[in-house]
Amino acid sequence: MFKKEYITIPNILSVSRIVFLPLLFIFIALKMYFSFTVAYAILGMTDMFDGFIARRFNMKTEIGKHLDSTADLFFFLSSAWFIYALYTEYFNPNLILFFIFMGVLVASMLISYICCGKVILMHTFLAKLCAILVYFLVILSYFFNTAWFITFIICAYIVTFTEEALIFIKYGDIDPDTLSIFSLMRRHKKR
Repeated sequence: MFKKEYITIPNILSVSRIVFLPLLFIFIALKMYFSFTVAYAILGMTDMFDGFIARRFNMKTEIGKHLDSTADLFFFLSSAWFIYALYTEYFNPNLILFFIFMGVLVASMLISYICCGKVILMHTFLAKLCAILVYFLVILSYFFNTAWFITFIICAYIVTFTEEALIFIKYGDIDPDTLSIFSLMRRHKKR
């Protein structure tokens, strides 16, 4: 049963990111690259606004956390494909590094499942920073060669998911909104 309290602006924004994602693929298929870039920029902003609105107006829900994480996963994995499809010449020099990143991502998800009994997608400071960087990467790639920026972002994601794996190993099932392993270490040191 769908509960009325699930229908919040932040949840609608998260769902819109999933629902309208296929539109971006259509723009690429139709070679409407400027329309793609504008639509991507608008859709990407929903990621910023859903969390802000949820925190600011006390609309945080468990389902909202899961919706946001799911929307993020689809949106940012699609972003990698967009970069590859549209700007292959920027992406190809980073292909080996990208596969290393994918291995670290899968390992982090497996570790969370083994340690916590479920896959947890964290919203650490680094994960949020990487999301912002990817958002700007896709937009900037329309205007500039961003091969070096892709290298930087993939390395940042490798560090991010390594940190998350270490969090799961050391602390188990924790709040997905934990800022970093260092904030957990400080919190546990005070006890």
